[in-house]
Amino acid sequence: MIPSTHMLPRADRVRAPAAAPAAPARMHIVVTGHVDHGKSTVIGRLLADTGSLPEGKLEAVRLACERNAKPFEYAFLLDALKDEQAQGITIDAARVFFKTPRRQYVILDAPGHIEFLKNMITGASSAEAALLVIDAQEGVQENSRRHGFMLSMLGVSQIAVVVNKMDLVEYRQEAFERIVAEQGEFLARFGVTPQCFVPVSGLMGENIVASSRSLAWYRGPTVLEALETFENRAPLTSAAFRMPVQGVYKFTEHHDTRRIVAGTVESGRISAGDEVIFYPSGKKSRVERLEGFNQPSRTEAFAAEAVGFTLTDQIYIGRGEIAAMTGQRKPHVSTRMKVSLFWLGRTALAMRKQYLLKLGTGRVPFTVEQIHRIVDASDLSTSETRTTVERHEVAECTLALSRPLAFDTADECPPTGRFVIVDNFEISGGGIVRQALPDNQTWVREKVLNRNYKWEPGSVSAERRMERYSQKPVLLVITGDTDADRKGLARDLEARLFDEGRHVYFLGIGNVLYGVDADIERTGVNRPEHLRRLGEVANILLDAGLIVIATAAALTQEDVEVIRTSVGSDRVMAVWLGDRMTTDLTSDLALTQLEADAEGANRLKDLLHDCGAIFKPW
Repeated sequence: MIPSTHMLPRADRVRAPAAAPAAPARMHIVVTGHVDHGKSTVIGRLLADTGSLPEGKLEAVRLACERNAKPFEYAFLLDALKDEQAQGITIDAARVFFKTPRRQYVILDAPGHIEFLKNMITGASSAEAALLVIDAQEGVQENSRRHGFMLSMLGVSQIAVVVNKMDLVEYRQEAFERIVAEQGEFLARFGVTPQCFVPVSGLMGENIVASSRSLAWYRGPTVLEALETFENRAPLTSAAFRMPVQGVYKFTEHHDTRRIVAGTVESGRISAGDEVIFYPSGKKSRVERLEGFNQPSRTEAFAAEAVGFTLTDQIYIGRGEIAAMTGQRKPHVSTRMKVSLFWLGRTALAMRKQYLLKLGTGRVPFTVEQIHRIVDASDLSTSETRTTVERHEVAECTLALSRPLAFDTADECPPTGRFVIVDNFEISGGGIVRQALPDNQTWVREKVLNRNYKWEPGSVSAERRMERYSQKPVLLVITGDTDADRKGLARDLEARLFDEGRHVYFLGIGNVLYGVDADIERTGVNRPEHLRRLGEVANILLDAGLIVIATAAALTQEDVEVIRTSVGSDRVMAVWLGDRMTTDLTSDLALTQLEADAEGANRLKDLLHDCGAIFKPW
């Protein structure tokens, strides 16, 4: 008796739809498994037996095999690359298409060789369901287990296991049952229950499209029938709006003053008149109109569409932000996240080493704060004491980002909950966000997001002020030893910049402590709030287009991060003044008192020029 875990009703016992839909849904299916277990053969046979091949394609492949004295294989229908046919392995994710009365299918033939695991993950990342192919004669292999685990990790929950090459085991039921028991038990250990196990022979065409007399003991679906039972995920158009900002483009010809925010809508929809909020900045505006290149005008855009739009208020935003909609679920914003990741780099993933995380259009340096556990994807053994993640291992980690990033968890919105990791200019890993974690600036960020949401912009944009003043507003924080002459250096720089026509302002922390901070005591407990308010005052001056020079004694890295969170990390530079570093601050420039006395103002002017705050060199 076949266990219920691989039983599904036969298609001839399922009520057929009354009529084909006018616009069939599309489903992405990834086909994966261990190398040489016959994935490409199963797909090739599926295409051939459903009449989905271009006219003459099958015969052309047969003739090519005869000319080259090679036995014909259905896998050659997919392996279009010459080096793939020469080596007999799939090295990229081939995409093929076919359709049934129910819907259209995009089939992704993913590599099985362990060295091409990165390509397999690329194919699986966009799939809604999967066929996991296992050789009946070889049985469950390392990549049979590894790929099953990776599919689960990438959120592919609809899986059918195809037990191929049943002809090599004389169609014996016990050989099939052995694989059902072994692979079923392994998948169950991480919560995956295959929708069915299907015994087939791709070479002979048994149970691919039509049921097989050789497998009369099997009463479940064919491969095609199994595909038809998979359900399309809910359309992303019904989810919360998300659009990572690809860029902001300005046109100057013919007095064109538009600033077009461009990107691809990952989920939801957007219409002219909608109020949008950009994260992590929290700035808001309203969509004035949708724009497109060489397209008719339109009023709405949907998930998976590239779009540009103009805003009613000319707020300053940039690449890497995520646009969301007022009144819908907000994305998370933090510098810490708990993730599940897989590592494919040549050298091990190590704690305290800096890597680059790419999520949406955001690019953020990060370090691994903690490795919670490492999972061997082939046998699910775990380790909770390791400090490195080796190649082809899976780990649960906490990542510490160098600046705030907007994101969703993978179960909330997959497109903005997935990431890749770059090490030494190579994609070396990737994964999904499991949880947003609080950081030390969470309390500041919540106030900033609320401030930006309530912000009342004037009629003069930041770009117009920069053009008029020939400078970019930045906050230069001068800190250092308590006995260092911070204020003297700041005043000297202010005077020189002002004499050269710059719009500049000196802001000593005492101006804030005895003014806007007069309602709170000067204690260590209140120090973060004092710095937040310093940042708020500076933020208003920066909005006015000024270069602000602030001074405070012995600031730590965490102190400066509070200010950066209030103002924006890309608008703050920190300078240390003193003969020795007494805090953990990572400064943009360090000066001894002797250097400051001799050429301090010139060094600071060079710093402002290098970061683009001052447009014209002297």
